[in-house]
Amino acid sequence: MKQLFICAAAFLNGTVLAQISGGPINVPYPGIVDGQYIQEHIPTKRLIPYEYVREADVIWSKRIWRSIDLREKINHPMYYPFDTYDSENNWVLNSSHWSLWSILKYHILQGDLTVFSPYNPYQFQLKDGDQFKYPIVPQAGMNFTTDSAYNQVLFSYLGKLGPQPIIPLPTYDGLDSTITNPDGTIDYVYPPRDTVWYLSQDIVQYRLKEDWFFDKERSVMDVRILGIAPVIYDRDDNGQIIGLRELFWLYFPHCRYVLNNYFVYNPDNDAQWMSFDDLFWKRRFSSMIYKESNVFDRTVESYRTGVDALMESEKINEEIRTFEHDVWHF
Repeated sequence: MKQLFICAAAFLNGTVLAQISGGPINVPYPGIVDGQYIQEHIPTKRLIPYEYVREADVIWSKRIWRSIDLREKINHPMYYPFDTYDSENNWVLNSSHWSLWSILKYHILQGDLTVFSPYNPYQFQLKDGDQFKYPIVPQAGMNFTTDSAYNQVLFSYLGKLGPQPIIPLPTYDGLDSTITNPDGTIDYVYPPRDTVWYLSQDIVQYRLKEDWFFDKERSVMDVRILGIAPVIYDRDDNGQIIGLRELFWLYFPHCRYVLNNYFVYNPDNDAQWMSFDDLFWKRRFSSMIYKESNVFDRTVESYRTGVDALMESEKINEEIRTFEHDVWHF
């Protein structure tokens, strides 16, 4: 692929994105409707706010972290369709609906969403980015295309550099592809490394941070998603998978304003597509709890593995359901 600044220009000026405002609609060309009617309900609908909650009304609360495995069939609407880049480096997206990663990536580069680093930028071993402590923001009045420093830092969360070329630049008239050091040694000048944006197929999980609580004023058990983080495979220099890596965290209440206007594919009925905000609100996904609030601040995998970790996740879910049941048990 081309270099970073070329990628950014193609990304922001691609023909696929030029006509998109609130989400893809079935009008590929003026006067042409790809269907019986214009699908305008989701791209234009207003966000439904959460019910107001007072601190005095919350009599019980539990903070948990869960992972959404995109290999599970029920989670495929978040994973597909794939996006890619064509030979001219234009970002190619589906014309009817996008994957969750495509939506987040597009609005991050547009400046609509703020990325929070998953770790302390100055102490890499301190991984507390789910507390939204380390925002990645441009200088005042600047954005991804005008702030070069912000451009480089943000790209480190949205993509990676390719391998270093091993063939030095050729020597042309007036251009020296070698550098002579003071000690007489010669260093060759190599082409810059290519940039590779992460695509939909690179995202293997999403992690959620959420609060479950019982509101006595409404007499309901409710949940609020606080953050979402895309996860990719972490690989060594040989391309072997050595684990999972969080790319960044996003504050979910801000994401709702974006996800509210994008379609989610419905395999059962093309006339009843909902939005991504509806998908999360209705809990139309499968997940596993990998951490709950605890005195040791430890994850489930630190004391359970394999099937035992799955059983521990189900145990935490059952504790939440049991509390709600006991409130109404006389």
